[in-house]
Amino acid sequence: MAGRESPDEKARRIATVKEAKGILPMHCVFYERSILYSASRSQKAFMRYDQGLESGATADEIVSSVHEALSHAASLSRFFWPTRAQGVASSRGEQLRRAFGVDHRSPLYERELRNALEHFDERLDEYLLWNDAGYFFPDARVDTHELADELIGHIFKLVDPSRQIFVVLGQKFYFDPVRREVKRILDLAISR
Repeated sequence: MAGRESPDEKARRIATVKEAKGILPMHCVFYERSILYSASRSQKAFMRYDQGLESGATADEIVSSVHEALSHAASLSRFFWPTRAQGVASSRGEQLRRAFGVDHRSPLYERELRNALEHFDERLDEYLLWNDAGYFFPDARVDTHELADELIGHIFKLVDPSRQIFVVLGQKFYFDPVRREVKRILDLAISR
């Protein structure tokens, strides 16, 4: 039973997984299914974004779809570049990168967007410490990314559909490359 093994047994199991380069052959399917899940959820959220644009959905619905898609892409990224660079995780990430043909040039490698979404609360703390005057736009917006360039305007979350830019606390991120990489990985995961 997990958590009840002796430290020696746990060390033996970790050594076995490391010998297998991060993933035991019988466990590959579980990682592949997990990657398939994250990629498919991201893809579906991007599809909702497209449908929302076509149907005139609210800014909340459009921004929420992009945010959800990118959050699932961030989850996908962690399979390839785990937060912990030690133990089994590092070896597992390396093996999955090889299997799915991703490297440091992949848009999923970029951590700035991933951190902006996952640590929004902490970044909001900092943002408000340094931006205490001007116009604040805490609600979701669908508009031109250039609004984030105004010195006295403070954009929390904005999607610019024409440029495929997601603005988070004034910081701009192109999301189309992430979307294309998610689709590529999804197609690979489906074909396995």
